[in-house]
Amino acid sequence: MSTRFTLVFYVPMAAVEACKTAIFAAGAGKYPGQGEYTECCFTSHGMGQFRPGDAANPHIGQVGALEKVEEARVETLCVGEDVARKAVEALKKAHPYEEPAYAVFRMEDF
Repeated sequence: MSTRFTLVFYVPMAAVEACKTAIFAAGAGKYPGQGEYTECCFTSHGMGQFRPGDAANPHIGQVGALEKVEEARVETLCVGEDVARKAVEALKKAHPYEEPAYAVFRMEDF
């Protein structure tokens, strides 16, 4: 069985669908098993915040100013390290932020 990973990322609401489309095209969101489910994820909404530093080129907001943005947190399954890496690469290309916030967690099979 391939190692499973969870990819979690935060994205402004206007770019949620573009980012989901990109990671799913890279193989994320496919649940292994008889049902052949694809494009599986969980999306929750919240408020993100950041303050761009002097060297930043922010997509939203101004350098030095605290910015608060309605964002989505998206969690999805990646089966295999290659899929996780391709999904992160696709996310970085599709995401509007200079530095997207994301995390990849290795899952254990019990």
